[in-house]
Amino acid sequence: MPTSIRLSPKVEQRLDFLVAKTGRSEADHVREFVERGLEDIEDYYLAAEMLERIRRGEDEIVKAEEFWRGDT
Repeated sequence: MPTSIRLSPKVEQRLDFLVAKTGRSEADHVREFVERGLEDIEDYYLAAEMLERIRRGEDEIVKAEEFWRGDT
């Protein structure tokens, strides 16, 4: 899916430097940034959801030692 974005001059300059350093295309770098960023955002929302479940008493925290001993 073709997508266009506007970058600030500073970000564009940094991207141009990265392209020159690595020999990879702008598109390759932007695609990687989006994929990594999506993973980070998904992780954040999953963690926030789990925290809310813990606060509501729907889930509980298990200590690592208990988990690895099989006490859960």
